[in-house]
Amino acid sequence: MHMVYKPLKQLKTKLRFSGHNLCYCSTPTATATLAVCICLALSAAPAQYDDSVEAIGSGSRKWLCSQTDICTSEDDMEDGAQYLEERFESQRDCRLSCGKYGSIWPMPTGEECSLSHERVHFDPWKVRFHVVAPSEVTTQFLRETNRLFVSNLLKECSRNCTLASSKQILVRATVSSDSLVLDWRTDESYSMVLRTTETATFVDIQAATVYGARHSFETLSNLVAGSVTNGLLLVSAARISDRPAFPHRGVLLDTSRNFIPLRYLRSTLDAMAASKMNVLHWHVVDTHSFPLEITRVPEMQRYGAYSASQTYSRTDSVNLVKYARLRGIRILIEIDGPSHAGNGWQWGPAAGLGNMSVCLNQSPWRRFCVQPPCGQLNPLNDHMYAVLKEILEDVAEVGAPEETVHMGGDEVFLPCWNNTEEIVTKMRAQGYDLSEQSFLRLWSQFHQRNLNAWDDINERMYPSIKEPKPVILWSSHLTVPKYIETFLPKERFIIQTWVDSQDPLNRDLLQRGYRLIVSTKNAWYLDHGFWGSTSYYNWRTVYASGMPMGNHGNQVLGGEVCMWSEFVDHNSLESRIWPRAGAAAERLWSNPKSSALVAQRRFYRYRERLLARGIHADAVIPRWCVLHEGRCL
Repeated sequence: MHMVYKPLKQLKTKLRFSGHNLCYCSTPTATATLAVCICLALSAAPAQYDDSVEAIGSGSRKWLCSQTDICTSEDDMEDGAQYLEERFESQRDCRLSCGKYGSIWPMPTGEECSLSHERVHFDPWKVRFHVVAPSEVTTQFLRETNRLFVSNLLKECSRNCTLASSKQILVRATVSSDSLVLDWRTDESYSMVLRTTETATFVDIQAATVYGARHSFETLSNLVAGSVTNGLLLVSAARISDRPAFPHRGVLLDTSRNFIPLRYLRSTLDAMAASKMNVLHWHVVDTHSFPLEITRVPEMQRYGAYSASQTYSRTDSVNLVKYARLRGIRILIEIDGPSHAGNGWQWGPAAGLGNMSVCLNQSPWRRFCVQPPCGQLNPLNDHMYAVLKEILEDVAEVGAPEETVHMGGDEVFLPCWNNTEEIVTKMRAQGYDLSEQSFLRLWSQFHQRNLNAWDDINERMYPSIKEPKPVILWSSHLTVPKYIETFLPKERFIIQTWVDSQDPLNRDLLQRGYRLIVSTKNAWYLDHGFWGSTSYYNWRTVYASGMPMGNHGNQVLGGEVCMWSEFVDHNSLESRIWPRAGAAAERLWSNPKSSALVAQRRFYRYRERLLARGIHADAVIPRWCVLHEGRCL
C-alpha cells in the first residue's frame, strides 16, 4: 500500500487554531494484533532545556570538532590540537557529526555509519512523508510514527521553529512486513540513507517491520539540533545501518509499593522510546497493594488498592498497552506469586473460599516473610488457583495476542508455609514430609499449575497461535543449578536473574540451556543507594555492566534495569530512572566494546534530548563540564 502524507503545513494550520490534543485511531483488521490509537499534542512550544547562550551558541562564536572528537569553542581552542575545517554555530550543531556516531544514542551497530559535517537549515513544517507499507494497519502505524517524530522535532527548536525560506525534507519509509507482532523474534533492524540536492533533502528508510522503521525515526531525530536563529539544523548526508544486539531491552517499574499515576507511566514510555528500549516490565501488584482492576474478580482491587483513586482501570491498562505499542514497546505484566501476594487476597474466608493467602500482614514480619507486609499464596487451596486463573485471563485480554506473562516466583519464604497449620496438615495427608525438598516440590507444582492455566487460556483466546508461550520467573532458591532441571523445564520457563555480576548463576543456567533475562543487581538496580547498605550506581557503572554470553545466539534475550518503588514515588521517579537507564539501553542495543569514557559526550547530548521532551532526567556532571568537553576527565 502506498500513501503520500498530506503537507504538514495544513496540519500546522489546523493545530494553530484548535488548542486541543489531536487523536488519531486505526481500526483493527484481521492482520492487526491490536487497535493503533494515539492522542498527540503537537505544538511549537520552545524546548524545555537550558537555552542559554552557552548551550545554543551565538552568532559571533563558532565551534570546532577536534580529531579526538571533542567539540570546542573558538575561545577554548588549544595550541597544537588539530581541528576539522568546518565551523559550527553551536556546540549542539558540532556534536551532530563530531565523532563517528555524532550524537546518536544508542550507538548504531552496523558497519555503515557516516555523517556529513555540512548542514541543512530547515523548517520542521516543511517535512513531508511518503509511506510504502503492505497494509492499511502498517500504513496507519507509520503515520502515527511520523506525527510523533514531528512532535519531537518541534521540541528541539531553540527559538522559533518557522523559517521564511526552507528546503523541503522528503522522508520515504518502506516497510516490507504487514505484521504488528512485537516479541523476541521481531526484526527491529533498519537502514537509512540521507542525501541533499540543490532543491531538497531526501531521507530513505528501509525496514522489515514498523518497529524497525520507528527506531529509524528516533535515529533521524538524533541528527537534528536547534539553530541559534530560527528553525532546525540537519546533517546534509548520512548512511546508517542498525539492529539491536538483544531483543529484550527493558525497564522494570514497580507501581505496587508506591502508586505511580498513569501520566508518569506514559512519560517512562516516552523516555524508553527515545532510548530504543522495548519492554516495560510492569510490576503492578505485590503484597503491599493490588491497584490493577481485574474485571472477572473485582474484589482484588477493592480489597487491595490503597484507595479508590490509586487504581488502574481495565481501560487504563488497555490504553497504556496501545500507547506503548506505538512507541515500539511491549508491556509485560507481572502477577507475582506465590510470595509477594497479600493485600487483595484477604477476602477468601468471607467468600467461602478459605485462606487464599497465608501469613497475611503477620507480625513480627521477620518470622513470616522477607519484607513487610507479609503474604504468600496458599499452594494447597484450589480456590486460589481458580481466582489466579481468572486474573491471568484478564492479563491475556489486556495484552497483545503474542504477549506472555511474568509469574514472579522470587523470595518464597518456606517457614511461612511450614508454620501454617492447614498447609502442614494437607501436606502430610498428601504424603509429603516437611523437608526442604518437599516444599520445593510444592513450590514448583504451584508454577506448573499456573503454566497449565496460562496454556489453556491462550489456546481458547488465541487458537491461531500454535506454539505454547514460555513464561518468565525470577531467579530464586528453585532456580539454583542443582534444583532447576528437576522442577522447571527449560522449554517453558525463562529465568530473569537478579544476582551480582560475579555470581556464577548466569553461566550455570546458560550451560544447562536456559534462556535468560539479566538484571545485574550491583549495577542495574536503580533503587539502590537510597536504603540500607546498598550503593548508588552512576551511569558509568550501568554502562559498564556487561552481558553474559550464551552457548547459542538467542539464549540471552537481553536485560532490564529495575526501579523498585519502596523509596520512590512519582515525585522522584523520572530522575531516579533517567538518564541512567539510557546507559543500559546502549548496552542492550549496541553491546559496545568501548567504555563509558568514549560514550560520555553522546550521553550528555542524549540527556539534553530527554529534557527537551519533558523527562526530568537527573544531572550527571556539572554543566560547565558539558560545555567544555575534555576538560573534566
